[in-house]
Amino acid sequence: MLEVELPRQVQKQIPRGDDTKKCKGNDRRFKRVTMKLSMLSGVLVLVAGPLMLAQAPAVTAPQPQMPSAPAAPADPFPPVNPKNFTAASPTPAEVESFLKAIWGYDENRIWSVAAILKTPAPGVAKIVVFVADKTRAGKGTQTVFFTTPDGKHAIADNVIDFGAKPFAATRKLLQERATGAAEGAAGKELMLVEFADLQCPHCKEAQDTMNSLAQDFPQARIVFENSPIAEIHPYATVAAAEGVCIRKAKGDAAFFQYVQGVYERQGALTPESAEAALAAAATAAGADPKASAACAVTPAARAEVDAELKLGKEIGVESTPTLVVNGHVMPMGGIPYEVLKRIVAYQAGLDGVEVHLQPTLSNLK
Repeated sequence: MLEVELPRQVQKQIPRGDDTKKCKGNDRRFKRVTMKLSMLSGVLVLVAGPLMLAQAPAVTAPQPQMPSAPAAPADPFPPVNPKNFTAASPTPAEVESFLKAIWGYDENRIWSVAAILKTPAPGVAKIVVFVADKTRAGKGTQTVFFTTPDGKHAIADNVIDFGAKPFAATRKLLQERATGAAEGAAGKELMLVEFADLQCPHCKEAQDTMNSLAQDFPQARIVFENSPIAEIHPYATVAAAEGVCIRKAKGDAAFFQYVQGVYERQGALTPESAEAALAAAATAAGADPKASAACAVTPAARAEVDAELKLGKEIGVESTPTLVVNGHVMPMGGIPYEVLKRIVAYQAGLDGVEVHLQPTLSNLK
């Protein structure tokens, strides 16, 4: 049992519930970014609300350093009680390294590892972390997660990789197998892999974000992987298969033109007009619509779509659109663009990739 009494400035404020905005059912919804393990995926902003970056023009972003634990002017957390550390593994240092890897991009976030406890399950440890924001005095919360006996995974709402470099294995996997249409840099040192469904309205909305990332990170290789949700989007799979065929016939640039064309005609993906809408998108991409449609129903085209879908499931893609930044998997809903950009820059720095951020309209206002 955790032997500590929280002072008033560090109270339990664990948000409950699951806000909606994810493509599921008639409108698959995004999970709200909450103070559970979503937080551990690195996309969570503190319970007090979204972190808005300072709106100062910057030509070159300071390179993220190997992170050190953020320090508040005054420590808002209770003293660490040694009695709360009963598990042999992981060590406090290992938990700190993990938290730095996922939270270090946020200079205002501070935390304290309050407990690493044995559980009745052999080798499974319970981790309790107090979290606060330096800009919000008197506000705090706690998050709880569990680590597996092999020391490689953390579990709360879902399972993610654990360790000082929790995204390394997924990064390597995508460098090897994310072979969808790509734009931007030829190298794979910084890879932004988007998993999307061409009939998903939120994927259509996310294209502005992807275009901004391409502009702000010219060092990045941006890859599109099909992730159709056939059970709720009946034309997503055939649209993806046509895209595969257009790419083979006309190249990656034509593929992205086709994707844009499908999104523009997304409302016409109905039994009465889907065929005409996809044909128009193919024509806009400079492809032969009849040849593309014929190719789309071949086993080879469908197999390629299935392989991309399988890849997403292997790395934990649960909704669309999902963005993977050098192995860091995050649903794109609910993340302010400036925060997302900061996460990309921070992850690039952790992986030894130098990035030069250009001023954007959002930070010049």
